Amino acid sequence: MSPTGNTPEPRYVDPLEDKLLHKLLVNTARMQRTPALAVAALIVFNAALVALVWLPLPAGLWMVALYGLAIVGNWWLLSELPRRGLSYGPDRPSVMALAIVGMAALALLGVVGLPVWVGALFLAVITAIVYYSTWVEPFRLGVTYQQLTTPKWSSNAPPLRVLQVGDMHIERVTPRERHLNRLISELKPDVIVYTGDFVNLSNTDDPVSEAAIREVIGAWHAPQGVYCVTGTPLVEPLERVQAFVRDLDNLKLLPNQWLTVGTPSGKLNLLGLVVTHDMDRDRDLLRKMMLSAPPDGLHLLLMHPPDIAPEANELGVDLYLCGHTHGGQIRLPLIGALFSSSHLGNRFIMGRYELGRTTLYTARGVGLEGLGAPRARFLCPPEIVLWEIKGSESR
Repeated sequence: MSPTGNTPEPRYVDPLEDKLLHKLLVNTARMQRTPALAVAALIVFNAALVALVWLPLPAGLWMVALYGLAIVGNWWLLSELPRRGLSYGPDRPSVMALAIVGMAALALLGVVGLPVWVGALFLAVITAIVYYSTWVEPFRLGVTYQQLTTPKWSSNAPPLRVLQVGDMHIERVTPRERHLNRLISELKPDVIVYTGDFVNLSNTDDPVSEAAIREVIGAWHAPQGVYCVTGTPLVEPLERVQAFVRDLDNLKLLPNQWLTVGTPSGKLNLLGLVVTHDMDRDRDLLRKMMLSAPPDGLHLLLMHPPDIAPEANELGVDLYLCGHTHGGQIRLPLIGALFSSSHLGNRFIMGRYELGRTTLYTARGVGLEGLGAPRARFLCPPEIVLWEIKGSESR
């Protein structure tokens, strides 16, 4: 409500709501309501078209059988994911897309007169990709090791191990989250930082997802602390993240504030920012916060997207850790990411960038996009990043 209590306060509109990617996610999510019989009818209709192109009958019947087996098999693979407790995305939008793309590709192969085995090979490759990208790669969570040397710390001090985690997009606790917590326990970092998007967009207000988040992050411990920021407002507004971390004394949320950690290596000045995805507002917020930056020590910015990296470099941020892009999540050979949710496109899509004064790292994240997106990764496995930060100043 407004301060007068008469009218509700207007809902903040995240600029990402108008982006093509978000509209695509929303509309494909609606396709999950399509009755199973209608999806089956689409497959049968496409199979008939394949048969017509691949006449005479022996070749046509073979291709129809192979097409039907492949599409129904892919449907089974996608529908089994939630039953096995692996992921919880919609199956029907992906199945309809596969049915149409498969039919178009087989029709083209038939028109140019290629043999049946070429069509069979194409269907086998597509099925293998569906299996690998949904059952295998999303669970290949690995550790990326990075080093940073700073003149702001003494060279005589021991290195500080900072673990960067982000974009879990939790729906339920799955083997991926359990593997994540095993890795954190094994790595024993000095500091853990989380760069936003705890929950999946499909599950923002789901109490079961909230309990799953608290189960996962409640197990995180580091001797110099665990610190986090919020993610995309569409996914998790500040009040939701406050609910996720409420009464968890093992970590601290940094909503637009500085916090200095006195480590054995030197002063670590953490700045956590709440992203709005309004570029002018986010840039102005960074400029305002840098006016009160501690004078000494390493300045580490935690913010969900990489979008204000040029401004961070101008203002003297030493290390900027972020995520948001998932590295594109689906990447093609030679082409790279098909989509980017960053305002800067693919400029800082994933990995390490040296901007001059600032080292930026955009992590591929742990989890998967929500709503109508297939819960898939291809050539873009999930990652957490372990930083070893050491000083170079002689004292």
